[in-house]
Amino acid sequence: MSEVIPSSKPPGLRALIREDYLANGRDWSLPGFRAVAVYRFGVWRMGIRSRLLRMPFSFIYNRLYRHVRNHYSIELPYTCTIGRRLMIGHQGAIVFHESAVVGDDCLIRHGVTIGASSHRRAHEMPVIGNRVQIGAGAMVLGKITVGDDAMIGANAVVTCDVPAGARAVAAAATIIPAKATRETTPASASTM
Repeated sequence: MSEVIPSSKPPGLRALIREDYLANGRDWSLPGFRAVAVYRFGVWRMGIRSRLLRMPFSFIYNRLYRHVRNHYSIELPYTCTIGRRLMIGHQGAIVFHESAVVGDDCLIRHGVTIGASSHRRAHEMPVIGNRVQIGAGAMVLGKITVGDDAMIGANAVVTCDVPAGARAVAAAATIIPAKATRETTPASASTM
């Protein structure tokens, strides 16, 4: 597991980024690590009380956030609540709603959406516990809780609470033999 930095007060920006760096195998070039580092910087700069002093940091954050969003396809706004040592396994099509809550030591894979279940309920966000793994293409939607040590399988659409230690998986693929496919395919569909 990764090295934990003990402290009686909340860790600062540098300590948090160091923990994320260690959790990501000491590879600063990973897009997931970069996205989390930009997120940490965005949260840190909001601690600067003077708006005037915060302005240059906000300018830098906005440029970095857009770079991560547009080049790595990871939307991780500073308004989320993200725990320590978050790992983003692969970049691409990852969306965190601005009010999402994610615990410590979580692993998020590509194509994951953590957000609202509808426009009418845009303010209702999921709360993800500690040490949760979320598989590729999964969606965690609405005002739900995912307990500690839970696993969300690839392509699962989770809209209800997941107890601690449980697994939420998508339905397995149904295999249709090639002969049955040819017999049931309409002629118009086969010419497309």
